[in-house]
Amino acid sequence: MTELSPTAGKNSQDIQGDEKLSPRKAPSICSTRYGIAFIVHLCNFITMAQNIIINITMVAMVNSTNHQPSFNDSTEGLPVDSFGDPNNSPKSLPARAPVYDWNPQIQGIIFSAINYGMILTLAPSGYLAGRVGTKRVVGAALLGSSLLVLFIPLAADFGLVFLIATRILQGMSLGLGYGGQFAIWERWSPPHERSRLCGVSISGILLGTCIAILLGGIISQTLGWPFVFYIFGGFGCICFLLWCVLVYDDPVTHPWINITEKEYIISSLAQQVSSTKQPLPIKAMVRSLPIWSMCVCCFSHQWLINIIIIYAPTYISSVFNIDIRNSGFLSALPFIIAWVICLLGSYLADFLLTKNFRLVTVRKIATVLGNLPSSTFLLVLPYVASNYIIAVSLLTLSCGLGLLCQPGVYINALDIAPRHSSFLMGASRAFAQISAVLAPTVSGFLLSQDPEFGWRNVFSLSFVINTLGLIFYLIFGKADVQDWAKERKLTHL
Repeated sequence: MTELSPTAGKNSQDIQGDEKLSPRKAPSICSTRYGIAFIVHLCNFITMAQNIIINITMVAMVNSTNHQPSFNDSTEGLPVDSFGDPNNSPKSLPARAPVYDWNPQIQGIIFSAINYGMILTLAPSGYLAGRVGTKRVVGAALLGSSLLVLFIPLAADFGLVFLIATRILQGMSLGLGYGGQFAIWERWSPPHERSRLCGVSISGILLGTCIAILLGGIISQTLGWPFVFYIFGGFGCICFLLWCVLVYDDPVTHPWINITEKEYIISSLAQQVSSTKQPLPIKAMVRSLPIWSMCVCCFSHQWLINIIIIYAPTYISSVFNIDIRNSGFLSALPFIIAWVICLLGSYLADFLLTKNFRLVTVRKIATVLGNLPSSTFLLVLPYVASNYIIAVSLLTLSCGLGLLCQPGVYINALDIAPRHSSFLMGASRAFAQISAVLAPTVSGFLLSQDPEFGWRNVFSLSFVINTLGLIFYLIFGKADVQDWAKERKLTHL
C-alpha cells in the first residue's frame, strides 16, 4: 500500500477534483477498514433478520385450520395467507406450535409496531453515536434486540398487547443500531471509497432478509415457528461479543491497524472531520431543501421496500397457492439478487467518481435506477399474476434494482454535511421509517376491504408515492458541502 503524504487530504473537500486519493492503488479488502465494514455487515445481517422473521413465521402463526386454542380473538379469517390445501397444512406444522386468529389488519399492526420504536430512536441514535461512539451505541442495540427477539414467543402467548409492546421495544433497539452505525464512516471512509464501504456494510440488511426468509419457513415446519426466534436471537448474542472485541470508533484508537493505512485514512479526511465537537445548526437544517429532498425520497423508497419485504411471502403464498417452505425459497430470491446488485452498484458509483463524473450526477443516477424501474415492475406485477415465471421475475428485479439507491440518496448526507452526517443519516431514516409504519397498515386495510383488487391497489399506491419522492429529489437534491455544514472558526478579539 502506497503511503500518502498528509497534504493529500487537503483537497478531499472537493471530491470530484480529488483524483489523486485513490486511483493510484486499489483498496485492499484485507485492510482494517474493510474488516470493519464486514463486521458492520454481519451486525446488519442479524438485526435485519431479527426484524423480519415474523413476516415469514406469520404464515404458520395464523394457520386457522389448526384446531388449537386461539390466544387472541378476531372475527375475520386471513384470506391472503392460506396454504392452498387446508387438509395438508396441519400436517406440515409441529403439533405444539401455538396458532392465532389474526386478520390482515391485526397482522399489519404487528408488522408495523416495530417501526414505531425505530422512529423514536433513529434520529437521536446518529447524534448519540457521534458523541459517545458507534461501538457503544450499536453494541447496546444489538444486545437489546437479540434479547427481545428471544422473548417474542412468550409475549405472543401472553397476548396481542404484550407482543406489540415487545415489537416496539425491539424497534427502539434496532433504531439505535441502524441510525448509529453511520457515524463510524465519518472517521473510517476515504471519500473515493465511501460508496463501497457503506455498500458492503449495508448489504448485510439484504443478506439478513434473504436468510431469514429462506430458513424461516424450514425451521417453522421442522421445529416450530418459536424456534425461528430462538435461533436468530441466540446468534445475535454471539455477534454482540464479536462486535465488542473487533470494532473501534476510529483508526486512531484501533490497536491492530497498519500505520500506513491509518495515515492514509486520517490524511484523506483531514478537511472533512473536525477535531472539536460542532453544535448542530438545527435551524439551517430545517430550512435546507437538499435535506428535505433526501428525507422525502428516502420515505418514498422505503415505502416500496417495505411492501416488498413484508408482503412478498404473503403474495407468493396467496396468488400461487404455494406452501410455506416453497414460499420461503421464492421470497428469498429477490434479496439474493439485491445483495449482489447493492455491492456492484456501490463499486460502480466509486468507479464513476474516479472518471470525473460529478458527485451529484452519480448520486442522482443511482437514485433514479433504484426507484423508477423497481416501482414500475411492482405496478405491472398484478397484471401478470397468471404467469408464474414472469411474476417471480418481476418481483426479483423490483427488489434487486431497488438497492441501487444505497450509493445514491441514502449516503447523500456524507456529501452535503460530512461533520453532521451521523445525525442527518439517522434523521432521514427516522423520517423514512414513517413509511414503514404506514405501508403495512394501509396495505392491510386495502387487502381486507377489496380481496379482488387489493394487491393492485397496494402496488399502484406504492408506484405513485415512489415517483413523487423521486421527482422531488431530482429537483432539489445536492451533493456539495452546504455553507451551514462547514467548520466554524472562532475569532478572538
